[in-house]
Amino acid sequence: MSVLKDKNILLGITAGIAAYKTANLVRLFIKAGAKVKVVMTPSAKDFVTPLTLSTLSKNPVTSSFVDEEDDNKVWNNHVELGLWADYFVIAPATANTLAKMANGVCDNILLATYLSAKCPVYFAPAMDLDMYKHQSTKNTFKTLESYGNTMIPAGTGELASGLYGEGRMAEPEDIVTFIEKDIFSQLPLKGKRLLVTAGPTYEAIDPVRFIGNHSSGKMGFEIAKAAANLGAEVILVSGPTQETVNHGLIQLHRVTSAEEMYQEVHKHFNSVDVAVLSAAVSDYRPKSIAPSKIKKQDTTLRIELEKTKDILKSLGDNKAHQLLVGFALETDNELKNAKKKLSEKNLDMIVLNSLQDKGAGFGVSTNKVTFILSSGEIIEGELKSKTQVAQDIMQQIIHKLNA
Repeated sequence: MSVLKDKNILLGITAGIAAYKTANLVRLFIKAGAKVKVVMTPSAKDFVTPLTLSTLSKNPVTSSFVDEEDDNKVWNNHVELGLWADYFVIAPATANTLAKMANGVCDNILLATYLSAKCPVYFAPAMDLDMYKHQSTKNTFKTLESYGNTMIPAGTGELASGLYGEGRMAEPEDIVTFIEKDIFSQLPLKGKRLLVTAGPTYEAIDPVRFIGNHSSGKMGFEIAKAAANLGAEVILVSGPTQETVNHGLIQLHRVTSAEEMYQEVHKHFNSVDVAVLSAAVSDYRPKSIAPSKIKKQDTTLRIELEKTKDILKSLGDNKAHQLLVGFALETDNELKNAKKKLSEKNLDMIVLNSLQDKGAGFGVSTNKVTFILSSGEIIEGELKSKTQVAQDIMQQIIHKLNA
């Protein structure tokens, strides 16, 4: 999955012949999972039509502060456009527009949006060979980069003038790849490996029945996705669940029983930097499993149980460099029991859920957690979506890794 998934990309198009390539660029951004809006200089419409771009982006194209053909003129708010964007990509970026950007000239809506944007800005120059090499253009590039903008270098090839050399706008595929790599290189968990457990475990009674719990696995899967979106390589070990994931940085290993989860987790633990154990692992399992389905006979059925291996404690006893995060789902004396678990299992942090909190626990899309750190600090959270809670967990982990 691309790091551009679910990101808002504002594509700025200026009046260069390479503007014809932007239809494909819009398509590639959308294919990567991004949402796209387009802002154009008025002259750019001579090279590619707003109709084409609005059809591909599924959003209106903005090229002026007001639509002169509309009797009920509505102001096109450049500030809102800039605030909407996670990334502003100007391609093609002509020498004229780049010079205006460098010097604060603001004579169209694209430039007004650029000057008010708070997000990272990428620009892909497109111009003839001599223009590209001119000292004033080189100075413009340096000035824009000193402002924090990122230049996507032009390619070498045949130019509109018929000359051959530098100045050709990078191809749409190369622009997308450049941006993805640049974003990925800055992600806070790049180079880190995380182990995440999720879901319940099922402990067989006979070939048909099992002992289990109501965990959906959603919290663990959201944690894995949040970590991967921050650049981490994630090993996700999940018990039986209907949750799925499709992310290039996530390796999913499915297991059924507590013993299988124990073995899979220990297989990977030594190679990771962080382990987040959010799975609801069975504490007990049947001491013996009936070889065939148990028939209904007596009014009661007695099953002898034995303890499963304590996965979290076994990791706490053996951790070296790893940051170890556990979960505690409690119904009574929540804080006291969570603190005890934090200490006994040698954790760096524990995430406390209380079934007393409405909207938290199994089978719901929200959660309310309290972070208890090994330092003694307690951070209470609000009721949020599990996606947001996963992001909060990642921020706590990043803070501890950087401490």
